[in-house]
This record gives sequence, C-alpha cells and structure tokens, in this order.
Amino acid sequence: MPDNDRHLRRGWTTGACATAATKAAATALLTGAFPDPVRITLPRGEQPAFALATTSRDGDRATAGIVKDAGDDPDVTHGALVLSSVRLLPPGSGIRFRAGEGVGTVTRPGLPVPPGEPAINPVPRRLMTGVLVDLGLADAEVEIAIPGGEALAQRTLNGRLGIVGGLSILGTTGVVIPYSCAAWIDTIHRGIDVARATGLQHIVGSTGDTSERAAQALHHLPETALIEMGDFVGGMLKYLRRHPVPRVTIAGGVAKMTKLAQGMLDLHSKRGSADLDALAEVAREAGAGADLAERIRAAGSVAQAFAEAGDFPLGNAVAAGAWRTAAAELDQTGITLEVLLFDRAGTLAGRADFTQVGHAPSAPRNRRR
Repeated sequence: MPDNDRHLRRGWTTGACATAATKAAATALLTGAFPDPVRITLPRGEQPAFALATTSRDGDRATAGIVKDAGDDPDVTHGALVLSSVRLLPPGSGIRFRAGEGVGTVTRPGLPVPPGEPAINPVPRRLMTGVLVDLGLADAEVEIAIPGGEALAQRTLNGRLGIVGGLSILGTTGVVIPYSCAAWIDTIHRGIDVARATGLQHIVGSTGDTSERAAQALHHLPETALIEMGDFVGGMLKYLRRHPVPRVTIAGGVAKMTKLAQGMLDLHSKRGSADLDALAEVAREAGAGADLAERIRAAGSVAQAFAEAGDFPLGNAVAAGAWRTAAAELDQTGITLEVLLFDRAGTLAGRADFTQVGHAPSAPRNRRR
C-alpha cells in the first residue's frame, strides 16, 4: 500500500457505472437522446458525472456503455466497459435484471441475491431501479454486460462463491477508495455466508495459497470451505463473531502467524513487522535455552529465527499465541478454533489443536536447547 495513499484518486464501482449507463439508456428510450455526460446520485449524496463510451438504439431497446474508472485502486475491472441495455416491457411487468456477456449468475445460496439470479448486488439494483422510476419507467428489463468479464472473473474468487459466467456488479457506496480492499473483505464475508448456507461445519481462513492448499489437504475440505483472508484476519474474525461456524482453522506462514500471536489483526507489512525480541521471549517461556533465545533475537527475519530453532517446537508456541489472539475476537461464540503454521514449502511448522473458544489450548511439550 503506498505511503501517500491519502493523495490517491478515488474511483467508481461497477454498480455506479451500471447505474449511470442505465439512466442514459432509459433516457434515450424516452427522449430519443442520450445524455452525455450522465449524472447520478450515490447513496452518500455524491453526484458524479460519467462520459458515455458507446451508445445504440434499436426499437424498444437502448444501450449505453461507460468505461469503469477505479481511480488509483488496483481493481481488476479498471478500464472495463460496463454496458446497460434497457428494454421496455408490458405494463405490470416491473423491473427485471438480466446478466449479459461477462456478468455472472449466482448458483449457490448465501449470497445477497438468490441462486439463478444475475450477480448484481442489492445496492446497484436499488440504484438502477431508482433512476428508472424517477424517469417514469416502472416496467423495463435491464441487462448488464461487461465484455471480457468472464476472463476477468478468473482473477477473482467468484467461482469459489458459486458465481459462474463472469463478474459481479458490486458496490454499497458507489465509490472505490484506493487500497481499501473493500472488495476483498466483502468476498471474505460472502465466503462465510456461502459456507453457512450450504451447511458446512468447518472453514479455513488462510493468509495465502501455500497455507490454504496445505490446510485443505490436511483436513480434506471442499473448495467452499476455503476463505482466502489474506492479511485481514481481524475482518474475518469479527464477521465470524456475528456469523459463527462451528469449527474454524486459521492457517498461515510463520511470519504472519507470529504477528497474529503478537496481537496484530491486520497482517499487512505496512501495519508493522514481527517483534523478534518478543519471539525470543516466547521461545524462553516455551522452554528454550538462553543461547537459542539469543539466536532468535539476532535473526534477520522470522523465517531465519525458525531456522535457528531447528527441531525446537517454536511453531507450537507461536500457534498457541495466535490462537489466544484470535480467540479473544471470537469470545462467547462457542467456535472450536485451530491455528496452523506452515513454512514456505507447505510443511506444518506449528499447531494449536482444536479447542473451544473460552478454553486455553493445551501447551505443547517443549524441551530446552
């Protein structure tokens, strides 16, 4: 995350772009002319104006397109063309939404819209319905398309959530705040929702691909049980406190789990690095001798500290500390929690076994070195 993030340019969500394109297309149906630029009002009162990239009209159907500008956020859909085609329907039909090219369809329960529906979230639906009603259109079909969206969706977690065929039309505020990672955190929440809705009793929150694959292999879990939390362990735990799952595994590399053990809930490097002095004290409390503790203290990185520890079970002590940090966020949920540490090769380096929150995990049997 850039150090000068306060000066980064904000952008607009796919939902905001789809709403503006819908307003432009609907206006053309009623007046014969596309407004360009087209202005909309977002949930928090912002009134951005969007330039149209493409327009067309054919009888009772009009289409307008807007190129998404995500500002300075590294959004996968930045620069994508968001199209809205509005078609008039007979009186009494209401407002209907369709998934066009590159927009996915929901196939699993637990998401904000039911299976079988286009992956257009509630707030964008409400915004688009609002502009249509304001224009006097109570009966219309709105088809949203993002050409190339199916390929772009391969770079998202949509498939894991059961969204097939393309991207989701997202946004609760309409505004993209650079590097806020709001879409990632929302995906964590939706992954938990899908797991709960499909009856899963055990999920794994992992910091990366290596720990995810290793934990999945250890527990033989389906893909829907895997939550790629990345650095946002706090965001996952806070959501689980309100929406618990019976069994939860937190899996990560030795450095990030050491940070969790030291009380950090945002594991991004910008939020701080692991304290090797504190790690040395953890080793001493777990039974390490003064020589090993000093080598850990002098190590250049957490990975090097673990290498210095050799066969001393430093990982178990770190896992126990990480368990305590996570358990404090899950207080009174009744969740049974496990923490796993893996090295870069995916080898298990430490473990705090499944223990119900409210009880201390059993201490590993360590020996002095």
